[in-house]
Amino acid sequence: MTVEPPDEADAEVWRRRDIQPRGWIKRVLPRTMFGRSLLIVIMPLLLLQAIATWIFYDRHWAAISWRLSTGVVADVGLMAEALDHAASEAVVNRMLARAGALTEIHFTLERGARLPPATPPSGTRLESQLTQALQGRVNLPWRIAGFNDVNGLRIEVQLQRGVLIGEVPWNQLYSYTNYIFIMWMVGSSLVLLSIATLFLRNQVKSLRRLATAADNFGKGRYVPFFKVEGAIEIRRAAVAFMTMRDRIQRQIRQRTQMLAGVSHDLRTPLTRMKLALEILGGDPAVEELKSDVAEMEHMVLGYLDFARGEGSEIPVETDLSLLLEDVAALMRREGTSLSLDAPVEYLLPVRPNALKRCLINLVNNARRYGAHVWLTAAEDDDGLDILVDDDGPGIAPADRDRVFRAFVRLDPSRNPSTGGVGLGLTIARDVARGHGGDVRLETSPHGGLRARVHLPR
Repeated sequence: MTVEPPDEADAEVWRRRDIQPRGWIKRVLPRTMFGRSLLIVIMPLLLLQAIATWIFYDRHWAAISWRLSTGVVADVGLMAEALDHAASEAVVNRMLARAGALTEIHFTLERGARLPPATPPSGTRLESQLTQALQGRVNLPWRIAGFNDVNGLRIEVQLQRGVLIGEVPWNQLYSYTNYIFIMWMVGSSLVLLSIATLFLRNQVKSLRRLATAADNFGKGRYVPFFKVEGAIEIRRAAVAFMTMRDRIQRQIRQRTQMLAGVSHDLRTPLTRMKLALEILGGDPAVEELKSDVAEMEHMVLGYLDFARGEGSEIPVETDLSLLLEDVAALMRREGTSLSLDAPVEYLLPVRPNALKRCLINLVNNARRYGAHVWLTAAEDDDGLDILVDDDGPGIAPADRDRVFRAFVRLDPSRNPSTGGVGLGLTIARDVARGHGGDVRLETSPHGGLRARVHLPR
């Protein structure tokens, strides 16, 4: 079973469909290789940080804060019990002064005071831990109050002599190792991410250079030799591209030289035949031979034009507006009724002679079957569209792809006495595709045929 090659139009549709992302996940994810490679590095790093942070806060930080809270509550409970059993006020004063130096908690006693009503809890983890610790270690009435970012908090305990107030600084309740851990984790991640970005950018740079070279080669532009660098796979792809480029250019040169040589050699016997026929006189048979020779010479000239369309002309930066004006002026001098609408200036690297030959072929085709020709240039996001419209009979949609084949003429729909050898549209499409574009036939708004020449940037 043989597999037919896909049609070029279908291949273009599938190429564009493969470039466009399908599915919301693919639309959200990065589309460049650099972005996806960076995502491969970042996602495990973020996942590792999330797991480490969760384990630290849920295990380590919670355990440390609980131990700190129970230690503070133990000091407060021990002080409250000692003061409640103190024999005299002198002992109470000595204990208050000594406790501050040993526990770093500032204790005061408000004699004769009573605990105020309890305030609603704030719901923080620290308060819940302190509440749990106080409930298990202090058997006297107590209250947590005075949360302050500067002075810490106050723990008040009701004694027989009054209210014991313990002002606890934050360093007794918090461990700052969690902030150090977070800063170390974020800082090391940024360093690793910077190193990964630097290495990935160097790898992707060579791949971008290869993609740019392939794109320029597909548009028929000059591709100089570039340094092969990057990973082994990228180096192999670059070497394979350069080898393919040399083979294609060599094949094009050989084909062009062969076709031009054959066409040129055929002109010599045709010239001798024309001279011989002129000597023979005006016999009717001789006139028929003269007509055949003229047709053969016309075909040879078509072959030469086709060969020149694949020649070695170097692309140069060209103002397409001026080029279109030259084509319009040339065709008007030949008697063509033509209207021109082009931008003021549009620079693009093209082969000016080949592109001019492409447009002349299309305008000749349009004026041959229509009374008026419209030559228009319109910019789009991808480049420039050159439109050649006529008001002739047009071409049926079913035959629009077939007319681009070499030596194909639509005799039923076109006048055979006015046509060429069937290479005009072939040469036009060949030149357009040599620039990375294409030629498509459409229905003209003027009633005839529209030839759309697309030239990408």
